[in-house]
Amino acid sequence: MKVTANGIQIEVDVQGPPEGQPLMLVMGLGMQYVAWPEELVADLVARGFRVIRFDNRDIGLSQGFDQAGPPRMVGAMLRYTLRLPVPAPYRLRDMADDAIGVLDALGIRSAHVVGASMGGMIAQHMAAHHPTRVRSLTLIMTTSGARQLPQPSFRVRQALMARPRSAAVTDVVAHLEGLLRVIGSPGYPADPAEFRARIRRGVERGYHPAGFLRQLAAILATGDRSPLLGRITCPTLVIHGKADPLVPYQGGVDTAYKIRDARLVLLDGFGHDFPPALFGRFADMIARHATEAAPPPPPLQGTPAVA
Repeated sequence: MKVTANGIQIEVDVQGPPEGQPLMLVMGLGMQYVAWPEELVADLVARGFRVIRFDNRDIGLSQGFDQAGPPRMVGAMLRYTLRLPVPAPYRLRDMADDAIGVLDALGIRSAHVVGASMGGMIAQHMAAHHPTRVRSLTLIMTTSGARQLPQPSFRVRQALMARPRSAAVTDVVAHLEGLLRVIGSPGYPADPAEFRARIRRGVERGYHPAGFLRQLAAILATGDRSPLLGRITCPTLVIHGKADPLVPYQGGVDTAYKIRDARLVLLDGFGHDFPPALFGRFADMIARHATEAAPPPPPLQGTPAVA
């Protein structure tokens, strides 16, 4: 379904009991909400959560910004390297306001928020700028954006900026399959047929490479979020893979260090994807963190609270 959030149209999926604790999943760069594995979502719903997913602006079935034109990425990266302002049609703060607008449209006062990769960057803005709306924060394979942190290798950057041979579905699927194998989890190799089928479903649903570039420009334009992290006060869990080639694990360590009382979990063999072998573990960690962060329900009237 579509909702109006922050003045634009956002595609949203809600699963789980209306009375369940709201849990919002925020996906990463160029990825649609279907990149959150259905098995993981079903597990969280089975634990009683009301799970909210949505397509970020400019991707999938949400409102695009093609009127802004494609960003000039070579110039943007050069300006970023020289610490000059990077032009972009929107920034991560705008995307965080979109997510808050989704909660508004659904009538949800506050939610547990889980962000992956760029989604974690968006979630950082949500927690810092809208502290009363975020009950707890789980950040997966993301970073503070601090410039001194290790960066992806040339091979990874080359794969990230490559383009498919054509716009044909088979060529796009082959391109994305190659990229995701470069950044995926070496300790948890994917089943080739299932892996390809997941990618194809996303491509057929809504492939928008220009939106990917504008989102990347938003990341560059936003820059280092280190000062922002010191403003986050909600309970925070940081999960990162030691084998992440796109966002090296030092980014997760740095993020956890800069958020007060954040907990850090580093996983061996985990890269920059959601391998099926880890679905259950992710659900366990997300659910436990949200449950521990949630205040206990008030006692029934006339019934004494039990310690």
